[in-house]
Amino acid sequence: MKSELFYKNPKTILNKGTGFLSGYTHSLNPYTGCSFGCSYCYVREMPVALFREGEWGNWVDVKSGAANLLKKELHRAKTKGNVTIFMSSSTDPYQPIEQKEKVTRSLLEVMVEDPPDFLLVQTRSPLVSRDIDLLQHFKDKVRVSMTIETDSETIRKYFTPKAPPIQSRFKTLEKLAAAGIPTQVAIAPILPSGEYFPVKLKPFVDRICIDDYFMGDGSGGKRTSKLGMEKKYAQLGLEELYGPHVIEKVYNRFIEIFPENQVYVSQAGFEP
Repeated sequence: MKSELFYKNPKTILNKGTGFLSGYTHSLNPYTGCSFGCSYCYVREMPVALFREGEWGNWVDVKSGAANLLKKELHRAKTKGNVTIFMSSSTDPYQPIEQKEKVTRSLLEVMVEDPPDFLLVQTRSPLVSRDIDLLQHFKDKVRVSMTIETDSETIRKYFTPKAPPIQSRFKTLEKLAAAGIPTQVAIAPILPSGEYFPVKLKPFVDRICIDDYFMGDGSGGKRTSKLGMEKKYAQLGLEELYGPHVIEKVYNRFIEIFPENQVYVSQAGFEP
């Protein structure tokens, strides 16, 4: 089922960084809604989704005129001090509609001309590699954070059936690394994975961020609990892999392969 599209004219595009994103001055979302519709997405339990008709994942708002808005707001923000931007906090900037609409690309073009002090691009989509030409302009002032929650396609299809295949994300990491784009992998949230997951990632990145449902959903796991995630694990017979104890096990697996200073936990891993 394709997501229903709406075209909106927002009054503002940069939002103040608060809570989990308090390390950033601003967050930036090219779209409202996300057609990937991942089962665990805590945004489902936020006002943007709760007070909207239609199930999360089945609608997307395209922010018309986003680039012009950003040009004005970014210039204004920079006159007041350093500007650090997290893109995106409640949508995927490279969800499928970006291929046609190019809102994210238009925002990057603005920032290439008037760069923030730091930009984090959070996505799970291989489409990010289309914009390597723009990302290279930021040099060390950008980081692409590629979500890869598991190395298992079976698990991926169960929890996030509309998200891009795992192998395509590995290939994207390879392209980003070859282009010299600073990149990390966000295992966020942790999904069941194999023993050799860290080994598979080692050739491509030197920064790993691990997060779970209990630290990363902004409510101590309450939002995620309402989504029935524990039941989804039980249906697979994987109850022992759901809970706040899991992150330590995964962290220890990663620091056997990566130096400890390359493995971050939760909020610290997303900081500028």
